[in-house]
Amino acid sequence: MKLGVSACLIGTQCRYDGVGASDKFIVDVLAKYFETSAYCPETIIWGSPRVAIRQTLNEDGNLRIVTSTKTPKDVTSELLNVSIDCANRIENDDLCGFILKSSSPTCGMERVKVYKPFNAPSIKNGVGIFAQQIKEKYPYLPLEEEGRLIDPWLRENFLMQIFAYADLHEFLKSNPSFNDLVIFHTSYKYLIYSKAQKSYITLGRIVANKEKKQLDEILLEYKNEFLKAISLKGNVNKTYNVLLHMFGYFKKLITKEEKEEILQALNEYKEKIIPLIAVMKIINLYVKRFDVQYLKVQKFLNPYPKELSLRSDIKAYK
Repeated sequence: MKLGVSACLIGTQCRYDGVGASDKFIVDVLAKYFETSAYCPETIIWGSPRVAIRQTLNEDGNLRIVTSTKTPKDVTSELLNVSIDCANRIENDDLCGFILKSSSPTCGMERVKVYKPFNAPSIKNGVGIFAQQIKEKYPYLPLEEEGRLIDPWLRENFLMQIFAYADLHEFLKSNPSFNDLVIFHTSYKYLIYSKAQKSYITLGRIVANKEKKQLDEILLEYKNEFLKAISLKGNVNKTYNVLLHMFGYFKKLITKEEKEEILQALNEYKEKIIPLIAVMKIINLYVKRFDVQYLKVQKFLNPYPKELSLRSDIKAYK
């Protein structure tokens, strides 16, 4: 799988000051699972080191990109054109997600400084010009900033999204049949439920295909709805409901004491006393004990490599 990154985040010395901004999570952890594909529109144009740039509002209230010099030079058109070229490259690189450099006038996803004219204070409400092109061209490509990934909740949701995104695209490349689609859809039932139950119902209607549409049309509809669903963020209550559904598969097969133990663990998760991994250990134990085939194939149980330890933090769910 390929993961797009702002080049500085993997240590490339491409920033305006001639240094990198290596991110340990990307370099030390994600690099074990993804091939990184580096992007830096600014370096393509001006090399490194270079004069810094910033976003500013001109006297007409229009956003421009200018050099941070005594006599600012407007470089908006240059940067926009190269950003468009780089955004077009993403499709050819077959990425499953992208991590951008925070605060950058080119790559920042949000809260980029925008300077007002006449020496007024800056405001943090801008979006990087390259980041904006990615958002517009690929609205459901998993996208995050390295700074936001410090948040365990955003990190867990992002990693779940990129692994599901990659899984879907590999599935679509396999020349699937209608039956293959049913199997794929079934395996994602509880992961989609953990995002939005309505999304699973919508996807189910597409798979049912009561209008007898052609397979290629159904696959395209399914792809679009699936990507919308996995772009949503899960929370404690949705996940708790999924766990209750799973518990229902074996609650009649266990003792009263075992039921109480499981329900207590579920409630402790809901009250943010224990992390999700503690509950999943119990659920997986009973899934294996009673050989519950339907649950064994659920992506929700193993949405990404366990070594990432994303479910070990209580703060990973809000």
